[in-house]
Amino acid sequence: MPSRRRDRHQRGIRGPMALPNRYTGAPVRLRRAPERSEVFDRAVRDALARVAATCPEAVAGIEVGIEDVPLLATAWSGDRVPLAAALEPTDTTPGRVVVYRRPLELRADDSAMLRVLVHQTLVEQLAALTGLSVDEIDPDAADDDFD
Repeated sequence: MPSRRRDRHQRGIRGPMALPNRYTGAPVRLRRAPERSEVFDRAVRDALARVAATCPEAVAGIEVGIEDVPLLATAWSGDRVPLAAALEPTDTTPGRVVVYRRPLELRADDSAMLRVLVHQTLVEQLAALTGLSVDEIDPDAADDDFD
């Protein structure tokens, strides 16, 4: 007996992926895994919130941005790709920290390590930009280990 849900000609299953809710009749939304860029954006937001909670003067007047990769025109020394860049404030623009997504993702083994690496990178860039020490910005830096 043919079925309308049969995979004819290897073009995929016919019919809905999930039946509607039997009590409300509303369609059931399927869960999806977050994209890598969403995971990275959340890691940056969490790192900023953590720094703002411990040392608000470190993020005052600083803009934080995310780029996928550093530009080739950006000069960096050696053969290592930078993880982030700190740009000094000028008369017309505030200080900026740019975090590079792909180099950080490639160095992290999993999402937990990515969160730690993003936080450490952000703290180091803020320290270089503001002149505060890493210990002043993040007193719990010793707790974040990869091991």
